[in-house]
Amino acid sequence: MRKYRFLRHTADAKFQALGQTLEEAFANAALATSSLMWDWRKVERKVEYPVRAEGRDLEQLLVNFLEEILYLLDTKGFLLNSTEDMSIHKRNEGYVLNARFLGDNYSDRYNLLGGVKAITYNEMSITKNDHYTVQVVVDI
Repeated sequence: MRKYRFLRHTADAKFQALGQTLEEAFANAALATSSLMWDWRKVERKVEYPVRAEGRDLEQLLVNFLEEILYLLDTKGFLLNSTEDMSIHKRNEGYVLNARFLGDNYSDRYNLLGGVKAITYNEMSITKNDHYTVQVVVDI
């Protein structure tokens, strides 16, 4: 199964990330988001950040999770290569996600391709058939 695919959108970037589990689909959404800014395949796995996100529903959880990528880029110069050990749990008042981001700090070894300004709720969907699909539009 392919990790993600980009769809046509008039002004922003739109993608669908796929996974056998919800966690895999979220991790692949992180790769799709990163691929708009750098080639995540070329980023070395030297630095690790723990990630915790919460949301009242899965859509808010996904937005908060993906915004961690933007936050770490802006504050630490961190470039994501992969997401490991992700768990998503339902709680009384919503969902909580715990994971580890692996990657490296920005240096002249890496080329930035562009920027993502924000993760949006526009056209967002999370569906499950024989696999999970999350659809996201990001403001570029």
